[in-house]
Amino acid sequence: MPRLLIPAKADASGLLHDITPASAGWTYVGFSTRQLAADATADVETGAREVCLVVLSGKVRVTAEGFESGLIGERADVFSGPPWSVYLPPGTRAKVAAEGEAEIALCSAPATGKLPARVIGPNDVETLTRGKGSNLRHIRNILSETAEAESLLVVEVVTPPGHWSSYPPHKHDQDDLPRESLLEETYYHRLNPPQGFAFQRVYTDDRSLDETMAVGDRDVVLVPRGYHPCAAPHGYELYYLNVMAGPKRVWRFHNDPAHEWLMA
Repeated sequence: MPRLLIPAKADASGLLHDITPASAGWTYVGFSTRQLAADATADVETGAREVCLVVLSGKVRVTAEGFESGLIGERADVFSGPPWSVYLPPGTRAKVAAEGEAEIALCSAPATGKLPARVIGPNDVETLTRGKGSNLRHIRNILSETAEAESLLVVEVVTPPGHWSSYPPHKHDQDDLPRESLLEETYYHRLNPPQGFAFQRVYTDDRSLDETMAVGDRDVVLVPRGYHPCAAPHGYELYYLNVMAGPKRVWRFHNDPAHEWLMA
């Protein structure tokens, strides 16, 4: 099984992560992040996949045949409000041009090409607060179940200092609708301030998978199966960008029975 905790490693082009189904050892989810120097450009080829390009910080223009995003992106960092994003269908060759420094994420999954390219602005992002007490966290749904996409589910979560998230522990690794859906998932973690750390555990009922990881700024955690709660230490705000995909575009989860009482 591939390593679940993947640190960022920048190459000469600014590529920090390049996670493919083959490298992750699964079928659906792909994820990459890239830092763009001031006025730099990057080429994106979607192949047989749909891509949700999330502007993590800075401003960019995304162009493709018959599509022009205009100048999008307005937040200084991922903690500064909902993002601008661009949906790109399969078979697209796009160019991303930064105005000043920028960072982007490319979230991908298999698709057939039913939908056109489009801009997803901050006003299109559903925002809500989930949980209570030290389980409270803030949700930004970029591509929810009700948004137009073929496979992708994409969401940002901001967890306040000292709080838990993806908690009580839940999983979505069985194709057993309507009770549970099978979805692979990546977590792209950021911390504020960035020298901090957080914790994430990934475990199954039989403990054949049971890893607890100290995650740093820009680390990715793979969740191939099992429960996957996160904790943000005192003094450090935790952000993560979730990408999910599976055989059906439905999010139905199953809570760890040992902790189900917390939902009462």
